[in-house]
Amino acid sequence: MREVFKHIKGDRTIWAVIALLALFSFLPVYSASSNLAYLYGDGNTSKFLLKHMAHLILGFAILYGIHKIPYQYFKGLAIIAMPIVILLLLVTLARGTTIEGANASRWIRIPFVGVSFQTSTLAAVVLLTYVARYLSKIKDKKVSFKETLIPLWAPVFLVLALILPANFSTSAIIFSMVVVLVFLGGYPLKYLAIILGAALLMLTLFVLTAKAFPGVFPNRVDTWINRIENFTDNESTQGDYQIEKAKIAIASGGLIGLGPGKSVQKNFLPQSSSDFIFAVIVEEWGLIGGLFLMLQYMVLLFRLVIVVYKSDTVFGKLLVTGVGLPIVFQALINMAVAVELFPVTGQTLPLVSSGGTSIWMTCLALGMVLSVSAKREAILKESHEENPLDILSEVI
Repeated sequence: MREVFKHIKGDRTIWAVIALLALFSFLPVYSASSNLAYLYGDGNTSKFLLKHMAHLILGFAILYGIHKIPYQYFKGLAIIAMPIVILLLLVTLARGTTIEGANASRWIRIPFVGVSFQTSTLAAVVLLTYVARYLSKIKDKKVSFKETLIPLWAPVFLVLALILPANFSTSAIIFSMVVVLVFLGGYPLKYLAIILGAALLMLTLFVLTAKAFPGVFPNRVDTWINRIENFTDNESTQGDYQIEKAKIAIASGGLIGLGPGKSVQKNFLPQSSSDFIFAVIVEEWGLIGGLFLMLQYMVLLFRLVIVVYKSDTVFGKLLVTGVGLPIVFQALINMAVAVELFPVTGQTLPLVSSGGTSIWMTCLALGMVLSVSAKREAILKESHEENPLDILSEVI
């Protein structure tokens, strides 16, 4: 065991949270996938469990490999990956696949492998890394708005424009994280106000265009509007079917839950193993299980703040903020949707929901965070070797 820990670098608490969430995920995924097994298969739930295990194994391989890369290398990798991501988004927009009979224009199928991949999640990690690189480059420099248009905002709006037609929630989260990142990076507020106004104008034009020419973007804008109307209409007797079933599941769970595998509403929730897995968890594990799960993400957020605080470079601080904060933000959104504090978004619960792309990209982002943390550990180790007393002031 000691030999294993020798090869693991970075924040040990983050590693522990990741491992705990991954191990816990087997129970709700195995339970929630039972309805999928009967709807789309022969009733065998074991294959869904094995598939989830394979996704996690590959995810941890990505996590381990990425955390071994010095985080400064991500600056160059982001520049190389940006045109690749844009190309993938173009292909996805043009040839998005269909999964289990549903419109899934945000996915592409990898040739010869038969695996579907959601390109927008990769685009989010690459774009936020790219923005962190640019902001660290212009830190403490006086730049004009015109100078930042092409190198900073052109890639941002291009990526968002390619994601928006099929996935409004993801594009909104990415844009929100970019805004937070540029604000923390010291970007002038007057320029940021211009960008916010331009984004609002572009979104309005897109909605008006989609309504005027419904054949171009079929059903997407109508879906957004229906979800918002269902969320805001308190007098509606129908509401959103998924939300209603999720609330029944949460109410049925009570304090200690019905017990592992005993969820009833998993048989009625269309996305019981992904988007609404939190409702199944609370139904089976109760309020205690739901709070325990939320606590893990809060611990992760706390450790992210520690890593940001201790990072020795501006790029390291912005990188951890850019790729780490969306994980916690996405988890909170997923939970908020289940309890009807937020409209339905289609966001999964990181490291818990089934789905390969979500797990892999979460592990990719956390690998970057651990790379920054590992660099700090290396610096402290060198300092400790030179003067053991210096380490006392660095321990948390």
